[in-house]
Amino acid sequence: MDLVHEDDHKRTGTVWTATVHAVTAVIGSGVLALPWSVAQIGWIFGTLVLVIFAVITYFTAILLCDCYRSPDPVNGTRNRTYMDVVRACLGKRDVFVCGIAQLIILWGTMIGYTVTAATSIMATKRSNCFHEKGHDAKCETSGNSYLIIFGGIEIILSQLPSLEKVTLLSVMAALMSLAYLFISMYLCMVKFASKPKFRGSLTGVKIGSKGITPATKVWHSFQALGNIAFAYTFSMLLVEIQDTLKSPPPENKTMKKASLYGLGITTFFYVSLGCLGYVAFGNDAPGNVLTGFYEPFWLVDIGNIAVLVHLIGAYQVYSQPIFHLYEQWLASKYPSAGFFHNVHTIRVPFTKARRIKFTQCKILLRTLFCGFTTFVAMVFPFFNAILGLLGSVAFWPLTVYFPISMYMQQAKVKRGSYKWVLLQSLSMFSLLVSLVAAVGSVAGMVDQLRHVELFSIRI
Repeated sequence: MDLVHEDDHKRTGTVWTATVHAVTAVIGSGVLALPWSVAQIGWIFGTLVLVIFAVITYFTAILLCDCYRSPDPVNGTRNRTYMDVVRACLGKRDVFVCGIAQLIILWGTMIGYTVTAATSIMATKRSNCFHEKGHDAKCETSGNSYLIIFGGIEIILSQLPSLEKVTLLSVMAALMSLAYLFISMYLCMVKFASKPKFRGSLTGVKIGSKGITPATKVWHSFQALGNIAFAYTFSMLLVEIQDTLKSPPPENKTMKKASLYGLGITTFFYVSLGCLGYVAFGNDAPGNVLTGFYEPFWLVDIGNIAVLVHLIGAYQVYSQPIFHLYEQWLASKYPSAGFFHNVHTIRVPFTKARRIKFTQCKILLRTLFCGFTTFVAMVFPFFNAILGLLGSVAFWPLTVYFPISMYMQQAKVKRGSYKWVLLQSLSMFSLLVSLVAAVGSVAGMVDQLRHVELFSIRI
């Protein structure tokens, strides 16, 4: 294990800064699907599942906190990233599996963000149309052009170096995510207050209503599990947050407190919006809760614009690790190819000294990658199904399996012991949930493909 990195940069993080990072890392556009998810499984299971996923995420986060240093959780060597922890505790084979899972969730999130961004622009246009022409007007809009525009913006931004390290980007994303979260909660409260009637049911959407078949009910319920799992994608970011903490006190002790506070705050918001959205819309809750409001149009517009601004920056945060991974691999594989190594410099227009460095590989491959991501988003413009599939793919391996396996390896939990049986049972239960959520999400995609035109996104 390389010890050179032990003290090569100053760490000043505290329990409060880590809590802020945790909250802003977890809360994202997936929160907008929670009212729909609760509507699929009803008041009892909807609220219960939100809490259960929070408890599981917190428990495995506690285990992961003790793996930041190895082999000893207090005095061992630092592992700066999630992949480093997997490498130190489990070995190279598991690093490969972990890397595949992370790449899937990163790229899948980019697709989901592209669909969500286009939906937000369409919702803004539609709310303005209803405000001007009345709620009985035909204001259906198509989002193909918005998908392409968003993809074009991301192609341009993808050429900027190390965008994910710009502090302003994280601050902007955090503020925007909190903005549309609070706006969504406020709009739900106002809608319920205008007609204070208890909506929804104990078991969610009923079979027979609006063409809901028993199979559709099952698939949507499974898909809702995936949506909720996606909303709790925290573990893959925990180690990076823990690496910012100062010591003493021991980082694992501080991070455990931050995980409790961060997930506690997040769960409060999730349960609040999920339940407020369900009581406001009942079983008719839309897949993206913001698309269900038209008035006050200016506040709805602010909420949707906040989503768009957040996603413009967040897309790059998720894409940069993928860019760097394949660019470094290609550069090492072809060490003498100028296409991958020759650096060109251009001056930024209207500035005196600012310049951008790039390679031909960077311009061509990043453009193709963002373009292909936009194309896939146009083929599968399903907000909820994409979130459900991402959640199901990422939740078990990244949130449950690896933290449990690494903890058992480091703590030397004896095979067959009481603790071993409990941890393995939790892992198997989470695997089952992930599998049924994945099946439900894929079934949802197949069902929607039968009823929509390809390359056509509408609300």
